[in-house]
Amino acid sequence: MATKPKLLGTRGQPELTRAAILNAAIVEFAREGEAGARTDEIARAAKVNKALLYYYFRDKETLYGAALEAVFAGLTEKVSEVLSRDLSPRETILGFVGAHYDYIASHPAYPRMVQRELMRASRKGSPHLKRIVETYLRPTFMRLRQVMLDGMARGEIRKLDPFDIMPSLVALNIFNFTSIPMMQLLAPGMDLQSPQQVVRKRAAILDFISAAIFTRPEQKREASR
Repeated sequence: MATKPKLLGTRGQPELTRAAILNAAIVEFAREGEAGARTDEIARAAKVNKALLYYYFRDKETLYGAALEAVFAGLTEKVSEVLSRDLSPRETILGFVGAHYDYIASHPAYPRMVQRELMRASRKGSPHLKRIVETYLRPTFMRLRQVMLDGMARGEIRKLDPFDIMPSLVALNIFNFTSIPMMQLLAPGMDLQSPQQVVRKRAAILDFISAAIFTRPEQKREASR
């Protein structure tokens, strides 16, 4: 006799249950967007009943905001570890970009969810974006800006406006993963998501950034005069 699948969630397992709901929500929201996502599907994927989902998150918008928060909190934790090290500006920037790349590679729903949120915010506004920016993005931005200014003062980084450059540092990573379906058509037969290709593309992005923003040895000597 077939048995019903065991539900994960109980109110006696709050951390486990909440994490399962958030993980399922991130996948669903990334795939369908906030408007198209279904809480029935999220509850099924998280192996909880729908009533329990609403016990932890009062409505879909609250759940969506918590999913965004989880995505950016995880990313911030990853890159902050690099930014807190005692490294040269060059090492810090490359470490930051590499950590950002690794996080996205490990969480493929992240870039899709962020893109959907930015599109939603530009179309009809967002009740979450300002909080996300103030809590996670601005502190990281300001730390990275100071690293770039220090690098310019030391002659390691070209004279550039950090506000112009920093979006590109992360955009290269994000577009690399979101463009895979298109690039797969341009390069049929190549598995762009294989571990070898992921590692190769990471190195290519870091090499591109190095060529774009860091000074060459002769430029560094000129800057120090």
